[in-house]
Amino acid sequence: MKKFIVIYHAPSSVLEKWQTMSPEQHKQGMEEWMEWAKGCASALLDMGTPLVNGQKLSGSDSLPSKRDVVGYSILQADSMDEAKKLLMDHPHLKQENGCDIEVYEAMPH
Repeated sequence: MKKFIVIYHAPSSVLEKWQTMSPEQHKQGMEEWMEWAKGCASALLDMGTPLVNGQKLSGSDSLPSKRDVVGYSILQADSMDEAKKLLMDHPHLKQENGCDIEVYEAMPH
């Protein structure tokens, strides 16, 4: 099995909306994520977590990241096509415009 790193993107406008959601709305959103996770079964190695305050490092310099990365997950699958199938009905893709997912195959070491 191969490992795949899933990167979630969302613009700042969506992040601001998430911060103003009611507890009931948060709960509903998490229920959708948990349903997705259940469908992945053992293919979901790590649900991941939200990410904030990214930093871009280059040489001796550090600046706030301008990328809209908001979280990650780790999947295992036999192929990229299989990994993409696991992500097709992901609740993140049902969010407002600007939310998307990138998936990368982790090279074996």
